[in-house]
Amino acid sequence: MKRYVRGAAVFAALLGLSGCMGGLDTLNGSDEAKEYGKSAQGWYDAIERSLAHNELEKADKQYLSLRSEHTGSTLLGTTMLALALAHMAEEEYLLARYYLDEYLARYGGEYARFLKIKAAFYQIRDINKDQKQVARALGECQAFLSVYGGSRYAPLVRTMQVRLQMAQYLLNEDIASLYDKIGKPAAAKQYRQRNSNFIYSPEQIKGPAGGFLSSLNPFD
Repeated sequence: MKRYVRGAAVFAALLGLSGCMGGLDTLNGSDEAKEYGKSAQGWYDAIERSLAHNELEKADKQYLSLRSEHTGSTLLGTTMLALALAHMAEEEYLLARYYLDEYLARYGGEYARFLKIKAAFYQIRDINKDQKQVARALGECQAFLSVYGGSRYAPLVRTMQVRLQMAQYLLNEDIASLYDKIGKPAAAKQYRQRNSNFIYSPEQIKGPAGGFLSSLNPFD
């Protein structure tokens, strides 16, 4: 719930950035029931109300109507970011990434790319099961830093990158140790070679008792 409050607060801030708050639709009871043919501002206001009541599924459907009825609206970008933040607040990271992909396809921008990396980082629950997600998140971190190395978000992206690399290092070492125990030294050597170019020494990496990624979350 705390995360949702943060998401709602960001949405409220985004409202002020839209620059389109004049001439709001006046909605009465019959208008509330009308779920088609609204103006872009009307759909935007409806989405705002749905988010304020934590009705994300309803807001998703309203967004689809806004997008289909007003494909060129300047309100689409703000709405995509607001919905992405709302879904991240509810830990629905796949849906958040959907909206961020939609936004990036239209507008690009470092903030949306940063949010997409953040969603990918949060989505990782188990380093052993989510190895593909770890690799994808690391690739996105590198791509971001290569383009936006001077961004205000770059330090956080670097933090995520290092923590993912450390998690991957520990996973490789765990697998190598397992192969040692079952008498497969060649396989163990292969996994240790993957760690040979890591910039930190083993002494600098200490695996916590709880989940590695969650305990080193740079955002909480």
